[in-house]
Amino acid sequence: MTKPVQARSFDAAAAAYAANRPSYPPALFDAVEELAGLPLAGARVADVGAGTGLGTARLRERGARVTAVEPGDGMAEQFRRSLPDVPVVRGDGNRLPLRTGSMDLITYAQSWHWTDPARSVPEARRVLRSGGALALWWNDSDTTVEWIGDQDRRLRTFFGADVPTVYDNRARFRAVLPEGLDFRTRLVTWSRRVPIATHLANIATYSDFLIADPAAVRDCLDRERALLAAQFPAGEVEETYVVSLAVVHP
Repeated sequence: MTKPVQARSFDAAAAAYAANRPSYPPALFDAVEELAGLPLAGARVADVGAGTGLGTARLRERGARVTAVEPGDGMAEQFRRSLPDVPVVRGDGNRLPLRTGSMDLITYAQSWHWTDPARSVPEARRVLRSGGALALWWNDSDTTVEWIGDQDRRLRTFFGADVPTVYDNRARFRAVLPEGLDFRTRLVTWSRRVPIATHLANIATYSDFLIADPAAVRDCLDRERALLAAQFPAGEVEETYVVSLAVVHP
């Protein structure tokens, strides 16, 4: 399945995505400000691949003047319901529907991998004002936590993937940014406590699940539900995450 088709798989699950996906911790935005060298309060920010607005909402809470960019019909519709006062324009990072030099900061909250860096980096350069910054981040489950690591191995087996997440920021971002582009990185660890049902609804919104056979997905999630219920009889889990952040002055 092609990358655009997989990216658009979120449209049908937009409501579940908004309800169950984790947001982002305040420490992440502290790090964005530090590495970008600009305060978010009053900054003109384009949040690209904004989805249902999880990252956009946090940027707005910090006082940023945010414009969301989202290609998907379902995600944009859910965004408007969640954040009716924030402008959202239709487009993607490869063709930003924004004026040249109009932004102080461009953010990609778990969406850079849906772009073609050969096109999205020049577009970021065009849209950013002189001295502006590009911030990319991913929110990954912390597989060093025993139960999370065990589940990660089971899910990788289900998907036929054999490469675990490795929290090596320099290597990770070197792989997705053009050669010669300088960047600074930060890791931010955080957690949230949620019911098992919310945890499973969250992982059910992963794109690999959304494009998989529905019967196989149900069987997989039913097995996970039984395992977690036995391991956590109180019915809640502490999800621990590691946010990998890179900030570029392109």
